[in-house]
Amino acid sequence: MARKQSKGTCAYCGKELSKAGMTKHLATCPQRREAIAAAEGKKGNSEPLYHLRIQDAYRNDFWLDLEMRGSKTLQDLDNYLRAIWLECCGHMSQFSLGGGFAREVGKRRKLSDVFQHGGELTHIYDFGTSSETIVKCVDLREGKPLTPKPIALMARNNPPEYACIECGIPATHLCMECVYEDQTEGTLCDEHTESHPHQNYGDPLPLVNSPRTGMCGYDGPAEPPY
Repeated sequence: MARKQSKGTCAYCGKELSKAGMTKHLATCPQRREAIAAAEGKKGNSEPLYHLRIQDAYRNDFWLDLEMRGSKTLQDLDNYLRAIWLECCGHMSQFSLGGGFAREVGKRRKLSDVFQHGGELTHIYDFGTSSETIVKCVDLREGKPLTPKPIALMARNNPPEYACIECGIPATHLCMECVYEDQTEGTLCDEHTESHPHQNYGDPLPLVNSPRTGMCGYDGPAEPPY
């Protein structure tokens, strides 16, 4: 599927930036700095807060910037990734250090323990039609969390733009029969979704902002849980 350069939107100020520029922006975003200052004025304890860059291992235009509390566990991160990107049929998942299935890391581990010496995590959801995600720590600060939740969404990719294979206007749906049987991109606009003849794989699926679109039983909605 043809794509433009990936851009995303800052959750604090709404500014649109390239994926490469988002990390630098989040470190200096005035609205985020105001939110941090407001949190520091409230009651509560400080703790390590990790800026995580989450990226699909094979489709790098899907990415998230999250701030996660060091006291929370990989189970919390697994829950978040399922909610925003992955959950379809209750499949099993795991974290590992490095790529593939090599050094599994238990989900009860606290994030601060996992990233104590840096490194990179791989998250795999579904051991049949697998979704593989890379988790990197790109920054760390000590402070009071901006939310009582384990994770705060700081930025995410804008939905990739696809063209309809029939007419070239922006696509809204994906035909799996086109993808698997005809080996085409299978992306369709609203009009051609209605008139499309393929039904062996079911009706065309809505395109949603998730790397799991078109995989297994995934149908979104790919909205942030908080």
